Amino acid sequence: MCENGQPPQNAEHVEPASPRHELRQTPRRTVLGAAAAAALCAVPLLTATPAAASAASDAALSLVLLGTNSGPPPLASRYGISSALVVNGKTYVVDCGRGAVGQYLRAGLSMPSLTGIFLTHLHADHIVDYYAFPLLSAGASGASGFRTPVSVYGPGPAGIASTVAGAPGPLPGTVAMTRLAGQAYAAAPTFFMTEHIGIDPATLLDVHDVMPPDAVGASATDTAPVMRPFTVMENDDVRVSAVLVPHGAVFPAYAYRFDTDHGSVVFSGDTSLSPNVIALARDADVLVHEALYPDGLAGLGLPQSLIDHILTTHTDVAQLGRIAAESGARTLVATHLGPGDPAAVSDATWRRLLRDSARRADYGGHVILGSDLLHVPVRDGNGRRTQTHHA
Repeated sequence: MCENGQPPQNAEHVEPASPRHELRQTPRRTVLGAAAAAALCAVPLLTATPAAASAASDAALSLVLLGTNSGPPPLASRYGISSALVVNGKTYVVDCGRGAVGQYLRAGLSMPSLTGIFLTHLHADHIVDYYAFPLLSAGASGASGFRTPVSVYGPGPAGIASTVAGAPGPLPGTVAMTRLAGQAYAAAPTFFMTEHIGIDPATLLDVHDVMPPDAVGASATDTAPVMRPFTVMENDDVRVSAVLVPHGAVFPAYAYRFDTDHGSVVFSGDTSLSPNVIALARDADVLVHEALYPDGLAGLGLPQSLIDHILTTHTDVAQLGRIAAESGARTLVATHLGPGDPAAVSDATWRRLLRDSARRADYGGHVILGSDLLHVPVRDGNGRRTQTHHA
């Protein structure tokens, strides 16, 4: 046991006290063993330590935060929101914010290992680098590209009309967006293929529109009714399930859960406070959740209408401890930091806010402040938790 509140060098796994559940427990994959359900002693906050860039790809289940910034405006200090989950040597990317391709490589991840891309929603800061993966890497030789199709899962069409000039008709979902991106960037692969040195990037994407079950009754006017998680995809390594989350006018917007033989990781996507996320994250090993500090918006010079929008469509960092405690997640990782600029909100302030949030909720798990290229502990091939470090 951790009696002084600090993690020992070789922490023993202990069973946590039962969290206060407000929702019924959702089914979990039966292959998850007792090792995946164990938890480490409580600590106030975990920080990063340097380690080799290949650590993420060597683990049986490993999480790397490629970018941790919120919002479309680019920052010099943080890359756009994107994460990578490595399962048995296969890499799954969740969201593709600004710089995702470069960060993927800086993390020491192998492009041929890229197996799947999951988009939580179609806001610009989550998709801007999406088509860059196939456009820059598809068909490339060696470790710089991939030659087998990558499965893509993202929101289907919203069922509403576009208001963009020159783009009449209904809003495209992920399948149509990918097709249109391929047409927009058709010149480059056409020139390459004319010289017999390239392929059509679209041929290496297997794209799927994700829509909620009809029984949920969701729509663009009722975007995230209370629901049970539903399965998006499953293979020998991982089962991915999803729930709808409330994010203003966006529909559909999803949170995703990855269940593996080695543990479980949940990504909230962009969301305001939602019981659906708590249900999805029930007893997860890691909950990767967006974080907003409302007071940090004050000095950014934003119009009040935009501030009001941000406040109603995101989750106050003060609520993260309660979300983690009610879900029973064993590790909480704060990412998609808003504001993400350290000049507006320092890392020291974020850490204090996270500690305060965990303390108020009596949350006994690990709490981690996300940073670009942070390798978050999940489990190695022997079922042991890996160490938190930068790639």
